Amino acid sequence: MSKDICVFLEQRGGKLQKVGLELLGEARRLVQDGQQVVGILAGNNVSGIAQTAFQYGADKVVVIDNPALDIYVTEPYTKALTAATKQLEPEIVLFGATSIGRDLAPRVACRVHTGLTADCTSLDIDQESKLLLMTRPAFGGNIMATIICPDYRPQMATVRPGVMKMPEQDTAKSGEVTKIEVAFSPEDMNVEIVEVVPNEKKSVDVTMAEILVSGGRGVGGAAGYEPLHKLAAVLGGEVSASRMGVDSGWIEKERQVGQTGKTVRPKVYMALGISGSIQHMAGMEESEFILCVDKDETTPMMALADLGVEGDLKEIVPKLTDAINKHKESKAM
Repeated sequence: MSKDICVFLEQRGGKLQKVGLELLGEARRLVQDGQQVVGILAGNNVSGIAQTAFQYGADKVVVIDNPALDIYVTEPYTKALTAATKQLEPEIVLFGATSIGRDLAPRVACRVHTGLTADCTSLDIDQESKLLLMTRPAFGGNIMATIICPDYRPQMATVRPGVMKMPEQDTAKSGEVTKIEVAFSPEDMNVEIVEVVPNEKKSVDVTMAEILVSGGRGVGGAAGYEPLHKLAAVLGGEVSASRMGVDSGWIEKERQVGQTGKTVRPKVYMALGISGSIQHMAGMEESEFILCVDKDETTPMMALADLGVEGDLKEIVPKLTDAINKHKESKAM
């Protein structure tokens, strides 16, 4: 057993996905004496992007480069990652909880005969046992469960994008890439990708926004998000929402923040008419500055907020938007 920490470096179309870089930073935080952070990159003609992993915390990068891995297909990728895991014998393996990671990680765990904790929101090392402490919401988010895997190796977990802080890039860092050869057979290609149709619709990535104007039950309906869009526009931010707004059909799913939505870390998070369920707060509590506007000063969100305003958001938001516009106009004169 090498004792190293491996991170699956997910790539799509030859571009490293953000979650893998986030996990390199988290692995760097978790490493103990004698351990190294090892990135595992699979794909076709992807060796050229491996150096980026060193800039975000990897000590080593192993690449499985094969035409069979050109487009993600479950079986060949499972075979590749299983082979890499068996060869490297790591102590810990981390995957992003993306559509690919959620498909791939449990299959690899099964083939190497170990456990997997999915959708973790926190990782740590127990200083006595040196076991990985994998914390995730349980029972609908009503409790946070910390899970360990004492008897099997590697210890494996998936982590949702945006949960872990993106490490700073060190462009001066580089390293040596090692290749792992995996022999694929025609039987491995048990699914044929006939066509890949890109989504032409420009999607909103609320995880990248520095300012989020987020609305919940208190906005009252789909029309209630219009003033939030105007406020977000003058602030240079994006509109997000609680699960209530999405489930009610008031706003699109891609803007949802929380355990069943996106995890965000903006510089400013404005919670407007959001009472603050534990599920929602788990997705935004790491925001740098939290502003809450609500009629009820006793809501959990008020207790979490850096600044709480008791009042009607339908009156406050338009006035705040006007005030910001006037301030911007005066600065421009």
